[in-house]
Amino acid sequence: MAAPAALPVRHHISAAWAIPLALGAFFGFYAGFLHRTGSPVSWWDVLYGVVAGIVFTALAYGIGRIQGRLIQEVRAAAYGALAGMAVGFLHSLTGDSILSSAWLGVIVAAVTGVSSFYVFHTREP
Repeated sequence: MAAPAALPVRHHISAAWAIPLALGAFFGFYAGFLHRTGSPVSWWDVLYGVVAGIVFTALAYGIGRIQGRLIQEVRAAAYGALAGMAVGFLHSLTGDSILSSAWLGVIVAAVTGVSSFYVFHTREP
């Protein structure tokens, strides 16, 4: 019986890139959608969404790259801060007050930080 032929190597994107890219694409699309404020879509809205998505992707990828070197508390705080800033920023694009956007961001950051710490503390040795 002959040996099987070598299979071609398939290149898969790793989860280290896939998750930030997917979240960044959603974030950028939503930021561009909120930025247009009911008017027809313009190139500035598209550019705004692309830049917002790239910034979010870079921040999420950066936290993912250094998370192994961080203790659980700091890692949970980093993920909480990223989530809080993202939600606060998106809420500010709706035209609501900056104070309500900041409060919503703080609440989301606190909830995300506490739940991230719980997950990290219960799943890791």
